[in-house]
Amino acid sequence: MSTIPPVGSSSTPDTSKASGPSIDYQAFLKLFVAQMKNQDPTQPMDNSQSLAQLAQFSGVEQSTLMNKKLDQILASSSLSQADGIIGRTVTSLDGTISGVVESVKIYSDGMIAKLKGGAELPITPGISIS
Repeated sequence: MSTIPPVGSSSTPDTSKASGPSIDYQAFLKLFVAQMKNQDPTQPMDNSQSLAQLAQFSGVEQSTLMNKKLDQILASSSLSQADGIIGRTVTSLDGTISGVVESVKIYSDGMIAKLKGGAELPITPGISIS
């Protein structure tokens, strides 16, 4: 199955793109209409098949749009979390790394706090924030 890009543009790069062909909703509709126009009149496509194709594509399109919105919500949540720990003291689970958070780097798989003095600490479950 090909990856279907979300409609519209985004200011954040899409890092979830899979290799291979992709198609948007308008291109799908053009191909679908061309398929209907050029079908064999002696053996037309079954109506239930054509409706199933449209419903399936519509479902994929809606899922793609919902994933885009969820990514935006997660990014906003990460920014809020990062803002909440800057200037606070964090301590690693084992207590070996501790310091005041100077800045936070946000990655797709988590955050890393840069502490005053240059040390870095991944923001993971078990760290202490005070």
